[in-house]
Amino acid sequence: MPLPSIPPHPWDVSPEEAVALQMQWRERVIREDCLGEIRTVAGVDVGFEDEGRVARAAVVVLDFPTLVPRQKVLARKAVAFPYIPGLLSFREVPVILEALAQLEVWPDVLLVDGQGIAHPRRLGIASHLGVWCDVPTVGVAKSRLIGWHAPVDDEVGAWQPLWDGDEIVGAALRTRKGAKPVYVSVGHRVSLPTALDLVLRCGRGYRLAEPLRLAHQHASEWEKGQK
Repeated sequence: MPLPSIPPHPWDVSPEEAVALQMQWRERVIREDCLGEIRTVAGVDVGFEDEGRVARAAVVVLDFPTLVPRQKVLARKAVAFPYIPGLLSFREVPVILEALAQLEVWPDVLLVDGQGIAHPRRLGIASHLGVWCDVPTVGVAKSRLIGWHAPVDDEVGAWQPLWDGDEIVGAALRTRKGAKPVYVSVGHRVSLPTALDLVLRCGRGYRLAEPLRLAHQHASEWEKGQK
């Protein structure tokens, strides 16, 4: 796993310290393309068990653009940070890092189930993880955290900019006709146009991009196997 591009911060912090760290680290997010040829892409999904006391991260790496799976890993870790909207990366990134450390095939881009810069302080989980590891990331969320957008046409590939004030922080993207749009935003080292194109090229007829769908499936299969 790539090392952090900047001195890492502790994860065992207070909510106030977490907000201060977000304000510092958001300045390090690169919102334009800074990546090479994409040969592999990964989906990152985090869930919880034991009434939220244990976090479970699944990562699935696929070849690109064929989307043939290459490797899947899973990690579980006790949760140390409370549930606070806007600070979810402090609950989820530590277990994601443990999952990423298991990879033998390092992906060129990570699609993360969550927000990138479409976040009140412009540092959602996809951006936080991307800056920490210095890897290209894209936030792909199933719901909107902030902002507004015009209605999205019911055609695959249709999208509308997601506005927060006078700033475009992402896009509402239709990935499946008749399904709700997903919310795509810059994570780190990927521009919004490239992020939208990548999510669409990772589609296989489902609402979720295939890397994220398979990561969620891997986590769900593991959970079912424990019952």
